[in-house]
Amino acid sequence: MGKHNEVQIPDRMKKDIADCVAVLKAGGLILYPTDTVWGLGCDATSETAVAKVFALKQRAESKSLVTLVSDMDMLARYVHVIPSMAIDLSEVNDSPMTIVYPGAVGLAPNVIAEDGSVGIRVPKHEFCQRMIFRFNKAIVSTSANISGQPTPRRFSEIDPAIVSGVDWVAPKYLEGTPVGKPSQIIKLGLDNEITVIR
Repeated sequence: MGKHNEVQIPDRMKKDIADCVAVLKAGGLILYPTDTVWGLGCDATSETAVAKVFALKQRAESKSLVTLVSDMDMLARYVHVIPSMAIDLSEVNDSPMTIVYPGAVGLAPNVIAEDGSVGIRVPKHEFCQRMIFRFNKAIVSTSANISGQPTPRRFSEIDPAIVSGVDWVAPKYLEGTPVGKPSQIIKLGLDNEITVIR
């Protein structure tokens, strides 16, 4: 729990977190800012909810999705083993980084890659971390665009079809200062082998 309770959450954000979590619990889709770009999200453990994300993006379900967790404790619930290199990387890396872990567990099958791996990131974004912590489960994070279209860096760049296709849209004040580009992606093996994907 720790760091998520140390600072008082503004009442406005508390309400937005509660509204967002209610939609996630009901299997709905959310449109929300992250530390990279605006994301489409849902409960990463619900196969039905994840299928809605693929449908809205008009993307084949054969592609895996990145998930977000609030901290390393939550991460441990979704992979068999956390390679030691992952902890080292998370402590030294300042820019957003998604790590692809072998041996995914507890997630919807349509989130996991064919080889059993899953890409997971701990976002450095206050709203994201607090909302995921409150939801107490991993959420999907895929760019808020129709497949093949440019990735929206700011809310103003999101296709209206995406905005109208979700059940909850984060208020603009939560946007903060995303970096405006997708995270770096690194794949780790159980013996700390590293492959840079993006």
